[in-house]
Amino acid sequence: MSDDKTSRPKARLPRGFRDRGAAEISAERAFLDTIRRVYESYGFEALETPAFEFTDALGKFLPDLDRPNEGVFSLQDDDGQWLSLRYDLTAPLARYVAQNFQNLPKPFRRYQTGPVWRNEKPGPGRFREFLQFDADTVGSASPAADAELLMMLCDTLEALGLRRGEYVVKMNSRKLLDTVLQAAWVEESRRGSVLRAIDKFDRLGEQGVEQLLGAGRKDESGDFTKGSGLDKEQIRIVMDLVTGSYNYETTLAIQDLNAILNLLRAGGYGNDRVLIDTSIIRGLDYYTGAVFEAQLTFPVTNEDGETVVFGSVAGGGRYDDLVARFTGQQVPATGISIGVSRLINALKDRTPSTIAPLVVVLVLDNAESSFAMASELRAAGIRTETYVGNKRFGDQLKYADRRGAAVAVIEGSDERANGKVTLKDLSLGTELAKSVESRADWVKDRPAQISVARARLVEELRAMLGGH
Repeated sequence: MSDDKTSRPKARLPRGFRDRGAAEISAERAFLDTIRRVYESYGFEALETPAFEFTDALGKFLPDLDRPNEGVFSLQDDDGQWLSLRYDLTAPLARYVAQNFQNLPKPFRRYQTGPVWRNEKPGPGRFREFLQFDADTVGSASPAADAELLMMLCDTLEALGLRRGEYVVKMNSRKLLDTVLQAAWVEESRRGSVLRAIDKFDRLGEQGVEQLLGAGRKDESGDFTKGSGLDKEQIRIVMDLVTGSYNYETTLAIQDLNAILNLLRAGGYGNDRVLIDTSIIRGLDYYTGAVFEAQLTFPVTNEDGETVVFGSVAGGGRYDDLVARFTGQQVPATGISIGVSRLINALKDRTPSTIAPLVVVLVLDNAESSFAMASELRAAGIRTETYVGNKRFGDQLKYADRRGAAVAVIEGSDERANGKVTLKDLSLGTELAKSVESRADWVKDRPAQISVARARLVEELRAMLGGH
């Protein structure tokens, strides 16, 4: 291998992607298990689809069909066809339903979780790869299908630890938006950019959205986003809807929302959990009716210690035309999606680790005995590893401390001869582990440790772990 340093790759991450450690992965696993339990309690069943789909199957729902890499990550395979990483879990579901339509029960109810990818500019708490957990009902036009999903969303957020008043689910209707856009004489070609501008209201506020509806907006980094090009009167009409000034009570679109609200109220889901908010749009173009968005109502602190407006942690809506792209037959559908990665990030300060306490068995003069003890502890359900590095005693204790281990198990020749083993509570004696160089030094002063009979190793260790 060449020693030329210029040929070595630089160890770095692509912008908008990140590595994740054990604590976050453990929290994610607990989140997914909780969501799964709630979804299954409502009768939804699991489905998995691949990460890649044919680009034309995903549709667009892409911002620019002549440039498949715009908004999504795409590649051309060896037969010249474009493939794209899924940007959500809904478009793949539509493809699956169309492909298996004859064999599915109607309505078809499924949940799915997995990573999705967006080729967009990343921001605080917004990454190009993130995890979603969806539930959808395909084949029902009834407002009851929407209401049930919103009930399930509220139940899920509370099962994940959010209290009443710490979140709110907001509802709007794309039919209402269509009415307003028609009143403002907004051409069909501009509606996609108008939708995406309104969808940023929670992050950019009134002024930012007005700029995006007009000529455009320059962000803090200096990047310029071209606007929708509406005139002042068009912007006023659209902003009346966004700010709640528009008189929507007379529109037919409100009937669907009221039907959903009536079902929710009958189930005990009041304004403290679900309400109508005309600023909620959802940026994807395939929604056709009611749209939903769950937002946190408490301040969230980012990595820099700043309090930020976190935005939505879940959303969805009705998309009655998505399956028809494949079959020509309209199939009503509605769904919700929880942004698991974003929600974990928002709740990181209050989410306890679900990783079991770690025990490290040191290896002093008899590796076979140490490995036997570790096997015995694992068989008893205790998370245990055996030290496999160099044999310096101080280094072994430092390693156990760096690993965040709760207890070190130590058996030297003297302990073994007497049928004993030493258990050291590392959370009470970490200072020593940083400075000790030999076992002799350590023996002089042994805080937070007990000597127990080898035959009672499991029982004594469980008792010590009870404090962790």
